[in-house]
Amino acid sequence: MSAVILVKAPADPGLERVREVARHCPVVEVDELSTGACRRAGVAPADVGAVLGATPHADDLAFLPSLEWVHSRTAGVDSWLDTGALPPRVRLTSAAGNGAIPLAEHALMLMLMLSRNAPRWLAAQARAEWDRYTHGELTGATLGIVGYGNSGKDLARKAQACHMNVQALRRTDAGPADGDVRLRYGTDGLAAVLRTSDYVVVTAPLTAQTRNLIGAEELRAMRTGAFLVVVSRGGIVNEQALVEALRSGELAGAGLDAHEHEPLPADSPLWTLPNAIITPHNGATTPLTGERGRQILLDNVARWVSGEPLRNVVDVEHGY
Repeated sequence: MSAVILVKAPADPGLERVREVARHCPVVEVDELSTGACRRAGVAPADVGAVLGATPHADDLAFLPSLEWVHSRTAGVDSWLDTGALPPRVRLTSAAGNGAIPLAEHALMLMLMLSRNAPRWLAAQARAEWDRYTHGELTGATLGIVGYGNSGKDLARKAQACHMNVQALRRTDAGPADGDVRLRYGTDGLAAVLRTSDYVVVTAPLTAQTRNLIGAEELRAMRTGAFLVVVSRGGIVNEQALVEALRSGELAGAGLDAHEHEPLPADSPLWTLPNAIITPHNGATTPLTGERGRQILLDNVARWVSGEPLRNVVDVEHGY
């Protein structure tokens, strides 16, 4: 194979591991994606067939005329699609699924904290105060999952173990039912999920279709006393509308790991709202997330050099 896999430093999972699975395909490591960096590494740009782990910029792939495949080390690929960095002929794959388990755990943690008003306990602990009160539980509550991909499916299993009723929103009516999970579809499905759920968890990717999917009207449609949790991407929920819904009491509370602007600005009112729990978009920042991502990359390298179908090929039209 004359094509060369180009690994952008710092390499992950490491140059030697990539070379091991690439077998007869040459692998080089460069500090940046440029003609000069390729030549310093001893490879002509015209020989590069794959790029692994690059950060997208609008013009950083144009000098690679033989490029066939780009792999993103992240599960979300909105940055690749938003910059227009991907030539039409090039396949894009992602690390989708690498953080599904910890993201589902994080969503469950936020639901538990909201149901029990855990910040009240933490504040009492800081005051050395014995503050006992009646709180909620998840048993019997209805969970609505917006985006039924890897994270959504794992969350559904965890929520059912907590004796919750689970419904989930999918883009289209495709595939069989999933056990006891009630599947809903499209705009009508979103309205039904919001209207009938005690907890709504956003696990959808950020795409042209999902940006501002949940705004003021949708938040008003949610049940009185309902909670909203966002763990996938900011920008799906309109944050200004969310702030107003939390202030007015239309929403009982929110747990937010993903934010419209990151880092969340210091002057954001979300920091100080008593019914909001904020975490800094690191619900999936675990060692196992990284290792699962490395295994996906290595598996795809082995598939690419063998001419087999790649995993996690992104549908550019739909954004994931």
